[in-house]
Amino acid sequence: MFTLHGSEGSGSAAIESALTIAGLPFKAVEAASWTPGPGLDELKQVNPLAQIPTLVFEDGTVMTESAAILIWLGQRYPKSGLIPADSAATLRGLVFIAANCYAAIGIIDYPERFCVDCDKATAERIRAGTKARLHMYWDMFADQFGAMLKPAAPGALELLAATVSRWSGARAHLKEHRPAFHALLLQIEAEPRIAAIFRRHWP
Repeated sequence: MFTLHGSEGSGSAAIESALTIAGLPFKAVEAASWTPGPGLDELKQVNPLAQIPTLVFEDGTVMTESAAILIWLGQRYPKSGLIPADSAATLRGLVFIAANCYAAIGIIDYPERFCVDCDKATAERIRAGTKARLHMYWDMFADQFGAMLKPAAPGALELLAATVSRWSGARAHLKEHRPAFHALLLQIEAEPRIAAIFRRHWP
């Protein structure tokens, strides 16, 4: 039994979907750094950064970082199909999202963390510039990895792309600039095993 710390509309949607596809039981704990309460207190005990998703194994082992969790699940449970046997492109795509898209979203959400004596106007300029950069990253991802996505049999890469592209206006940008890729993301979310999860996270 796994324990998944997360919140609606967060990266925990990808991990919840992966656990469901792999047929692995888990207990969900509602927790987020922006929501004080017992869930956040419990999260901080296992992850001092209070980042979600955080996955805790039955023996107490803690896994953080969405891409790392997905890679571990795919390697530990190969029959799940989360990570293909020829995994080079999938691993590259997962790290691309983590290193570029996920990182940019952190700056968009909290620009003051990356600016000394950050006034509101400066924060907005940082946010606007980073958002433009994020959308460029998604264009690059669509061009380089879109053709390999399999919406009828989603694995780790499909799940992370569908989840992280939900933030900071990326979907609206992709609908206009990469409509075929945008359609793939919608197909991934509609896969019967995970459709209810995505509807709950993004009603």
